[in-house]
Amino acid sequence: MAGPRTLLLTGAAGGVGTAMRELLPGYGYDLRLFDVTPIETGPDEAPAITADLADTEAVRRAVRGADAVVHLAGISLESSFDDILRANVQGTYNLYEGARAEGVRRVVFASSNHAVGFTPSPSAGEPPIPADVPHRPDTFYGLSKCFGEDLASLYWDRHGIETVSIRIGSCFPQPTSVRMLSIWLSPEDCARLLHAALTAQDVGHTVVNGSSANTRQWLDLASARALGYEPRDDSEKYARKLIDEQGELDLENPEHARLGGRFCTAQPPLWQQPASRP
Repeated sequence: MAGPRTLLLTGAAGGVGTAMRELLPGYGYDLRLFDVTPIETGPDEAPAITADLADTEAVRRAVRGADAVVHLAGISLESSFDDILRANVQGTYNLYEGARAEGVRRVVFASSNHAVGFTPSPSAGEPPIPADVPHRPDTFYGLSKCFGEDLASLYWDRHGIETVSIRIGSCFPQPTSVRMLSIWLSPEDCARLLHAALTAQDVGHTVVNGSSANTRQWLDLASARALGYEPRDDSEKYARKLIDEQGELDLENPEHARLGGRFCTAQPPLWQQPASRP
């Protein structure tokens, strides 16, 4: 895949989606925006599509004529199983069915570190966590990302739709916790990674980790770099302030001991608690 093309961006009203609306056009993409939340588009943007992923006809119309899809839509934190099932499982299935029916051959799926959240955090001197580590979801949300990765694998083997599944660490303008120093993905590096995933050749179904080039790295980026991804940012410039506020990372702390952080420890279940950043 090369040159400017029409890109369907689902979840375009979310935090990552909003950042990608600003950054991806710089790589030559003509964005088609999709979200259940209405989006007020600018003078240089096409009108956004306001629809639910549960609406199969709306999803198919949104996919029609697109050259590729970046699938960010869905519930991005823990919720009840029924809500996750509808938005993240059924919705992702509807997206892939629409892509199959309309002949779209490339999807980039926003997976998450929470698909493998119960993986132990690497100690200093240990190698980072590879992208081929087995699924160890920490929540219903993480479980839905395992489903999305496996669905992508099925649609590659059965229907020839290529997917890069990106296990995103935490994509925010800057890290907000000591744990996040090890898994932070800057918005600019996120756009670089999406572009690499959209333009790499013969990806089949590839799973990659998504983070910046952090000094305190927990996530191995070898498979992402193999796509052509070259991260430029590092969370280290935020480290001193966060450490002064929160203390050093402590792998004896249950919220630091596993990749998924407090998603692995929270009681009561996270979906019964006030929302906060992962």
